[in-house]
Amino acid sequence: MEKKYMRRAIELAKGGIGFVNPNPLVGAVIVKDGKIIGEGFHERYGQLHAERNALKNCTESCEGADMYVTLEPCCHYGKNPPCTEAVIESGIKRVFVGSFDPNPLVAGNGIEILRNNGIEVTENFLREECDALNDIFFHYITTKTPYVIVKTAVTADGKIAAATGDSKWITNEKSRAHTHETRKRVSAILVGVNTVIADNPMLNCRVENPSDPIRIVCDSHLRIPLTSKIVQTARDIPTYIVCISDDTEKITALQDMGAHIIKTQPKDGHTDLAELMRKLGEMQIDSVLIEGGGEIHASALKSGIVNKVQLYIAPKIIGGDGKNAVAPLGNTLMRDAVQLKNPQINLFGDDILIEYEVM
Repeated sequence: MEKKYMRRAIELAKGGIGFVNPNPLVGAVIVKDGKIIGEGFHERYGQLHAERNALKNCTESCEGADMYVTLEPCCHYGKNPPCTEAVIESGIKRVFVGSFDPNPLVAGNGIEILRNNGIEVTENFLREECDALNDIFFHYITTKTPYVIVKTAVTADGKIAAATGDSKWITNEKSRAHTHETRKRVSAILVGVNTVIADNPMLNCRVENPSDPIRIVCDSHLRIPLTSKIVQTARDIPTYIVCISDDTEKITALQDMGAHIIKTQPKDGHTDLAELMRKLGEMQIDSVLIEGGGEIHASALKSGIVNKVQLYIAPKIIGGDGKNAVAPLGNTLMRDAVQLKNPQINLFGDDILIEYEVM
């Protein structure tokens, strides 16, 4: 059993980042007589799955070969026929599976079908590394709501901006480039209207081979300027304005410029973020990156929708008059604090990225 083949499949799977949501990232490698004879990955939503791409790319017969696949092969009809059928018909004799597929339409049935057709299956092969590909998919397929990441960049003393609001730039170019890689990975990016008014951002993805996320602005009372970059480019990048307002004139003006409107019930005078996530899940938006200011971060944390926190820390100190990453949460005791776990640490030059899961 060669781990290098599964690790090759993992690298192939990453080629689908930004293009397969809400499907999982999957890679497959076919090996015969100690050499790779075919490989592939799920390239775009609605197109062939990894197993079928690997089989299509084979340079010789697969009869008696081994397949290494990062996720349990599907066994149901969707936009494509079951991959289990293709694997069985190919003559492959052994399949090494990385991750279990929690999709109720699969959930172990793919492996069982392969075994019932005489194929030897090894489960959980480099599972931890394969699982790391699909935290978004695993959450979405089991909850039908998006996987939510709160991203913030702070000085060493926890400030996201000076007292004047100036924040360009807290982190270095390497950190900012990594943020754009995250933007490519998710389906949507969400900010509060205060960020739009203060910074007038584009919220697009500036990387090689980009995939722009859907842009979502929480704007309860429709204060977003029609002259903002986001509204001006709403026909180029799908843009949703979330509100509780009944201002039909502003709604019509935004729609005329290409923006879509999502209305939610008010909660404490603002958008109900939990309701919004349910609506986004119904729209097959599997992941949301929140890149806002302290108010939207606090609202997201209080609503219980956050799965991961990305905290970029720059080697700068601005002092107590700067702006905080999270607005007041109303916690008066330490035991009431939002609890985080499983820190993962990366360095980008002198900047530190700590990624936490939310308990």
